[in-house]
Amino acid sequence: MPIKIPDALPAIDVLRAEGVMVMSSETALRQDIRPLQIGLVNLMPNKERTETQFARLIGATPLQIELTLIRMTDHVSKNTTPAHLEAFYTTFAEARARRFDGLIVTGAPVERLPFEAVGYWGELTELFDWTQTNVTGTFAICWGAQAMLHHFHGVPKHALARKAFGCFRHRNLAPGSPYLRGVSDDIVVPVSRWTEVRAADVPPGLRMLLCSPETGPCLIEDAGRRALYMFNHLEYDTTSLDEEYRRDVAAGQAIAPPAHYYPGDDPAQAPENRWRSHAHLLFGNWLNELYQATPFDWT
Repeated sequence: MPIKIPDALPAIDVLRAEGVMVMSSETALRQDIRPLQIGLVNLMPNKERTETQFARLIGATPLQIELTLIRMTDHVSKNTTPAHLEAFYTTFAEARARRFDGLIVTGAPVERLPFEAVGYWGELTELFDWTQTNVTGTFAICWGAQAMLHHFHGVPKHALARKAFGCFRHRNLAPGSPYLRGVSDDIVVPVSRWTEVRAADVPPGLRMLLCSPETGPCLIEDAGRRALYMFNHLEYDTTSLDEEYRRDVAAGQAIAPPAHYYPGDDPAQAPENRWRSHAHLLFGNWLNELYQATPFDWT
């Protein structure tokens, strides 16, 4: 089934070119079905690219999805035009009266700041608490995952001596988990962060699903909070790490090429995507679990 997103959203052309079925509002209204209501809390600077990355993954299942883009109420984005935000986004202040079957919370380029020093931290913690009454399941990514884990369980993040950067192999620690249905025993996941969550800090009751011997925990299930915490980036495009690397080099930063990413570890070679299938599988499994658990009528 297709994904329903705002009719003029720039991501539509990209998704259609990739073969993702995108549904118009008019067509959606003709179908006698309740679509899954998925919210995307987009904390990333390049909002248009992030919209496309997640819409691609949640639009590839047999379920009809209606995507709502959400932003922090008072935070002013420096990289996205006010016109784009006004046309396609609702603020959390506006969205909090609604109920969602699923909510995705993205990462943000603030990971080296203390959580409480982030300008919208207060509103974000309100959002985390709101998920416990208004959202069936939450999927938090990278810094968003660290933030949610810290808010609910007090788990700290630790600064790394150098950036964890590249494509690292991860072990499937729970092949019986419905979220890892069909996932291989060993998968490649893109990693890009300056901080980490350590396995020793994860409290009892939370289940480690994916972990790397090189970069640590990757995916944790928090059944009590109906949440998944993903510290890495299966949603990344093929060229995302390459663009980050060249951006940092151009800015004069001391950065090593992303590990295990370019053929022969040669940045002159075009990177290859070795995680796409598992990205679709993981998000498809998450949506399937939401579909099984969420009420047809929230009232």
